[in-house]
Amino acid sequence: MEMNAAVDALSALAQPSRLEVFRLLARHGEDGLCAGDISDQLRIPKATLSFHLKELSGAGLVSSERNGRSIIYRLHVKGMQQLMSFLSEDCCQGRPELCQPGACDC
Repeated sequence: MEMNAAVDALSALAQPSRLEVFRLLARHGEDGLCAGDISDQLRIPKATLSFHLKELSGAGLVSSERNGRSIIYRLHVKGMQQLMSFLSEDCCQGRPELCQPGACDC
């Protein structure tokens, strides 16, 4: 991942509602959710949610797929993995495994 793409992804996540959407989609995995279900579960108005989904999609963190009349949104796992890899690639003097949760007694 390039620096600008990482900045875009982090900027997209640096907003409470978008971070909630990201986490909700992460919990639902490959099944994803339609926009109406996301709106209902997080109590975000549909027009506002549309803006947030566009930002997350543009940052490569969320993907969408038309399913009949609905659009299913899913976490774009590869985008998340690239961001995590970017954030940890220079971690701990070249030992990114130390950045894993529970890896140190800090």
